[in-house]
Amino acid sequence: MKLSVHLTYNGQCEEAFLFYERCLGGKIATLLKYSDSPMAASVPPEWQQKTLHATLIVGQSTLAGTDLLPKDYSPPKGFFALLDVDGAVEAERVFRALSKNGTVQMPIQETFWASRYGVLVDQFGIVWEINCGRSA
Repeated sequence: MKLSVHLTYNGQCEEAFLFYERCLGGKIATLLKYSDSPMAASVPPEWQQKTLHATLIVGQSTLAGTDLLPKDYSPPKGFFALLDVDGAVEAERVFRALSKNGTVQMPIQETFWASRYGVLVDQFGIVWEINCGRSA
């Protein structure tokens, strides 16, 4: 069994995934537009170049995303995307990168369970927890 996260956007999926590719050092594996799919006829003309499905590979993990039609979209709530990072320096780098033009909810810092932990909402409205566990 493999678990991955599927994020939804209101027309910003491609921009978000290009941003995540830079911040996380991953590789976009899929960026399928509505216009290039069997769903092309069922979406409005202004939505044709929006993203039906995107995948980003980061290490052994897959992040998926889509632009939902405006009538179907609602802002994400009720979850955080948790990113476990090896090393405090890398955790701080990723936190700074993802928080660009976003909002820091909890600055990255040492906690009783982690050498670094912080929470942010990125510029696309996705809430991220950045965690770097303590060395054993």
